[in-house]
Amino acid sequence: MSEDRQKVLVINCGSSSLKYEVWEMPERTSLGKGQVERIGISGGYLKQTCERGTVEREADIPDHTEAARLMGEALTDREQGIISDVSEITGVGHRVVHGGEEYSESVVIDDAVIAAIEENIELAPLHNPANLAGIRAAQKLLPDVGHVAVFDTAFHQTLPPAAYLYGLPRELYEDLKIRRYGFHGTSHRYVAREAVAFMKRSPENTNVISCHLGNGASITAIRHSRSIDTSMGFTPLEGLVMGTRSGDIDPSIVFYLLERGYSQEELKVMLNKKSGLLGLSGISSDLRDVEEAADQGNRRAQDALDVYAHRVRNYIGAYTANIVKVDILVFTGGIGQHGVRMRERICSRLENLGVFIDPDRNQEVGATTGVISTDYSPISVVVMPTNEELQIAVDTCELLTA
Repeated sequence: MSEDRQKVLVINCGSSSLKYEVWEMPERTSLGKGQVERIGISGGYLKQTCERGTVEREADIPDHTEAARLMGEALTDREQGIISDVSEITGVGHRVVHGGEEYSESVVIDDAVIAAIEENIELAPLHNPANLAGIRAAQKLLPDVGHVAVFDTAFHQTLPPAAYLYGLPRELYEDLKIRRYGFHGTSHRYVAREAVAFMKRSPENTNVISCHLGNGASITAIRHSRSIDTSMGFTPLEGLVMGTRSGDIDPSIVFYLLERGYSQEELKVMLNKKSGLLGLSGISSDLRDVEEAADQGNRRAQDALDVYAHRVRNYIGAYTANIVKVDILVFTGGIGQHGVRMRERICSRLENLGVFIDPDRNQEVGATTGVISTDYSPISVVVMPTNEELQIAVDTCELLTA
């Protein structure tokens, strides 16, 4: 790939969806994006938007290969397409959830990478198969360009054993690879780098705690650009209270409920899809709905907000102790970026750690990039919108250019 202007296609595949975006590099300009939904389900459709207009199609979409074909048609639509011909695409970046211990950075996809993604299916059974399907479909559509895998887990491969080992028999790690892997790595890497640059600091002497708060939520301690601890573990279920996930619980609760007639499948659904803000409030997994109910005096909603903030504070406190000196606390993700009141709720008890939030600045910054701490706060508190697609495009461009 030449070092001239490039167009990078970024693809994020789920089991029934394919999301994509085209980036012009190195300008980092988004030319347009789209999504194909309900793959393998009745009522499939595509929607794409760019400066030239919107493309909408309804179709029977049996698999990801057909989804990629529809994507190619929409990308090159004569009237509202993002590009004139697929030959304009100079590289493709794929979000891949699990790279196991094999990959600590993004890589150009070859047979060995495909094999590693396949081997890690048992660690991410809901995600890696869909990611593989997207890679194979895109390779059929664009066989003559490089494809890059950007792993959610890669950023956290710098965790020391003290952070990634569980207090379980050692052979469970050695034989079954049961350990903390962490997720949201691409987001944490992006916002930490952007926050350090925004504060005009050097990565080599800056420590960051990054709070990615959304329907899925995690916190990462980053010392000199390297992840040294993170709240999600062997799976994305561990850690913070999330939209529908429980986060940390006493493992014996599972045995207790099994003894009382709950099935394994019921517990899996409960912990992943019926807990968190939804389960605690009984109202919604959406923070805005829970806050509205709390304002109206709903006790369960208020408890849900308190539990959510309490868990975030616990992790910030723990990571502050382990990282020794924190320079920047970053809020990102749907709640971290837009949840003005939740940010204040979280920070209101962290003064002893050196976090002093300015309520007026917090309101003024809102969901944009900005500092929300006071001038005298030892720790700068920054709101930084994440952009995982851009980070994937950057990695793809750098690897294929090199």
